[in-house]
Amino acid sequence: MTDAMYASSVPVFRQMLGGLAAILAKAEAHAAEKQIEPAALIQARLFPDMFPLGKQVQIACDFARGVSARLAGAQVPKYDDGEQSFAELRELIARSVAFIDGFSPTQFGDAAQREIVTRPGTAKERRFDGQSYLLSYGLPQFFFHVTTAYALLRHNGLEIGKRDYMGQY
Repeated sequence: MTDAMYASSVPVFRQMLGGLAAILAKAEAHAAEKQIEPAALIQARLFPDMFPLGKQVQIACDFARGVSARLAGAQVPKYDDGEQSFAELRELIARSVAFIDGFSPTQFGDAAQREIVTRPGTAKERRFDGQSYLLSYGLPQFFFHVTTAYALLRHNGLEIGKRDYMGQY
């Protein structure tokens, strides 16, 4: 199960974050070409009660780092989430990928059975075994935020498609 838990998490996060970084680079070029203030795209929302693009990227990175760390039995890093430009968001993605690339498959040896506790000591505390955490919570959350970031940029005129979303595989 070591290889399955690692293979189902770290390489997937790496691939999708790579696609997200490439989309953000295209968005920055699009904004310059169309003379759109970059902040208008970074703060774009599909609906007023949703997080803007920048926050979607930050949360996707948070899930990639947090899920990987918890499954590997490592400390979850805390980042400031103060990114306000496309370059800063791409740097966040690069730091997140570098962090998850620091894990080896052997660190996921007991990941499927490891108890994962989210939001400990709060009313929102949840307990999972590692496999349920990854498959029923971590990956769906990650994909939601990556997909929403893609949708926000597509909705705002960026000419991207499924190949952009998927990244290099």
